[in-house]
Amino acid sequence: MDISVIADTFDAWTDDALGWISDNGDWLFTPLRAILEGTYNGVLWLLHLAPFYVIVVIVALLAWRLISALSAILAGLGLFFCAVMGLWNETMSTLALVTTATILALAIGIPIGIAAGFIRWFDRALEPVLDLIQTLPPYIYLLPAIALLGFGPATALVATFIVAMPPAIRLTSLGIRMTPPAFIELGQASGLTPWQMFTKIRLPFAIPSVLAGINQSLMMAFGMVVIAGIVGSGGLGETIYSAVRTLDMATSINAAIAIVILTMVLDRLTQSAAGRAKAGAR
Repeated sequence: MDISVIADTFDAWTDDALGWISDNGDWLFTPLRAILEGTYNGVLWLLHLAPFYVIVVIVALLAWRLISALSAILAGLGLFFCAVMGLWNETMSTLALVTTATILALAIGIPIGIAAGFIRWFDRALEPVLDLIQTLPPYIYLLPAIALLGFGPATALVATFIVAMPPAIRLTSLGIRMTPPAFIELGQASGLTPWQMFTKIRLPFAIPSVLAGINQSLMMAFGMVVIAGIVGSGGLGETIYSAVRTLDMATSINAAIAIVILTMVLDRLTQSAAGRAKAGAR
């Protein structure tokens, strides 16, 4: 038996299915693309409302409040350096892309994670799916998205959303299951309703884990930034991709530095917020 025939047949079925969905799903994917790009453009518009130095000051104040004065200085200098390199617009485009994709991932991932935390069989069923999503090369998600949504931010958002969702689901589910049995028994003895049990006991214990999931979702989203530049996502990813194509090493290095700065700033802010929530839950 020629095994290659099986592979060729599977490939043909896949291409036919994708072609059929593309031909018959225009009623769904056209408005979906408009919604995604409209959301992204709205977030980008908000980020461009204030001059760059206002954003720098706001981030520095957040870092000072959440971490330390030294972190505030470093965060402010880092973002200021992005502007000095002439990459402020691209940095804000990247931030808008990551923020939009992460919000979408959290809006769907956290409720799924809560359900998985309560329903054990659902959590076990999700595990192989999440493992598959996190194991496949990220650029795989760009290919069907290009076929269905075309080039642009919408495709980048969908691919980034898929990559960013698993950590939110896993850590939210873990947080729900981490509630100490003694507190659950106390709530039951006090006559709390299921909703009161969730809001007053389970959710406070789960918040640190949920915030850790937000942090990890952000980091996964940033991991897609450069890859998403292939599909015309805009921002630093597209800057790096265009620079590599033209062998403009200086520009690619500058954009890479800007991505590192933005990633480190958001990572430290969200980690600190998760740490404070964990300390408050004790």
